[in-house]
Amino acid sequence: MVTENAKKSKPAPCPVTKTMQVIGGKWKPMILFNLLSGRKRFNELQRLAGNPSARVLTLQLRELENDKIIKRDVFDQIPPRVEYSLTAKGKTLGNVLEMMAQWGTEHR
Repeated sequence: MVTENAKKSKPAPCPVTKTMQVIGGKWKPMILFNLLSGRKRFNELQRLAGNPSARVLTLQLRELENDKIIKRDVFDQIPPRVEYSLTAKGKTLGNVLEMMAQWGTEHR
């Protein structure tokens, strides 16, 4: 006999699924990899990531910011200056990103 609680409980999602929900997408891994070396401005990230459209890059950056993987710093000056950097949580992805880069280099 299945109890009511057993019916309601769902199996824990695969950890890889959770990771891919956060860093998955065409541009997020490149954005994050380029932020490993330090703060970047929007245009620099766009160029380094492979030139996604401004709209797509903005959406990907917002998602990463909402997941607390990156932070966005706005400097009060004219013209406004915005820089992106990894949060402490984002920096924990460094090993994953480095391993992805190593794998890509080995299997070109």
